[in-house]
Amino acid sequence: MRNIRGIDLELLLTLEALLTECNVTRVAQRLHLSQPTVSVRLGKLRRLFADPLLVSGPRGMRPTARGLELLAPLRDALSGVERMLSAQTPFDPASSDLTWRVAASDYAQCAILMPLLTHLRRHAPGIRSAVHPLIPAEVARMAERGDIDAAFSTTDTVPESLRSVTLFAESYQFIARKHHPLLKGTPTLAQFCALDHVLVSPTGGGFKGPTDVLLEARRRKRRVVLSVPHFLLVPDLVRQSDMVAMLPARLLKGHSQGLQLLDSPIQPPGYDMAMSWHERVHADTAHAWLREQVIQAVTQAATPSARP
Repeated sequence: MRNIRGIDLELLLTLEALLTECNVTRVAQRLHLSQPTVSVRLGKLRRLFADPLLVSGPRGMRPTARGLELLAPLRDALSGVERMLSAQTPFDPASSDLTWRVAASDYAQCAILMPLLTHLRRHAPGIRSAVHPLIPAEVARMAERGDIDAAFSTTDTVPESLRSVTLFAESYQFIARKHHPLLKGTPTLAQFCALDHVLVSPTGGGFKGPTDVLLEARRRKRRVVLSVPHFLLVPDLVRQSDMVAMLPARLLKGHSQGLQLLDSPIQPPGYDMAMSWHERVHADTAHAWLREQVIQAVTQAATPSARP
C-alpha cells in the first residue's frame, strides 16, 4: 500500500479541480488560490503519482490516461469525506449559514423558488440561495464540480448521471389582456391562429413551441409575432398589448392581474418538472432537508385553475 502520509486533503481537492477544469487559472479562481500555488501543487501531484496527470494539447490541457483513471475514485473519496464530516455535525436549519446553489430558469424561480424562499426565510434565515442560469447541457458537469447543489428542469432533460424526483405536472394556459378587442369568450381555432402570439424560446430566437407542433398536425399555423427568452416578460407584454400567449399555469400565480385566463381551442400536452442533484450531496443532511422543503413548498403552493 502506498504511504498516504504525504497526501493532504487540500492536495486531493486540487487534483479533482485540475482534472475537472483542465485549466490552472480556473482552478485558482475556484479554490481561491494563486496560480503559482496551484502550479506548485500540480508538481507535487505529478511526483506523487509518477505521472504528468495533465498534458498540453491543441485545445489546452487534457488529462492523461492515469489522470482519467483517478478521477472517479477521487470524487468518491472526497464525497465520503463530506459525508463523514456531515455525520459529525447535526444539521440545524435555524443556525445554518450554508449557501445552497441551484440552477433554474426564470419559470422555475417563480414556480418553485418563490414558494420555497418564503419558508426558508422563516425557518432558516441564515441560509443563502444562489441561483445560476439553467443550461441543460451544463447541468451534469456543474453538479459534478460542485458548482450547483440542485437543478430544476423538465423531467426529459434531467441528466442520467443525476438523482432526481418529479415535483409536479404542469399544463398550459391561454391568456389575453382584459377587454381584448378581438376576444369575446373562447375563440375558434381559426380566430386563435389569426391572433398575434408571443412565444417563449428559452434558447433564444425560436418561433415554434408545443402549440405549433400540435397545430402543424392539423395543417394549421398561428401568427407568432414575438419570441422572447424569458417567461416572466410575457404577462406584462400581453397585459400591455393585443398579443396573446400560451403560458405554464403555475407562472400565472400572482401575475394574472389585468389578464383573462381563457379556454383554448387547442391544448398542447403539459410536462413534468423535476429536481435533480448529484450523488455527492445525496446523503448530506442539510441538502436532504432543503430538498424536502422544496417538495413541501411546491405541494402546498396553490395552482391557478387552468381549464383545458
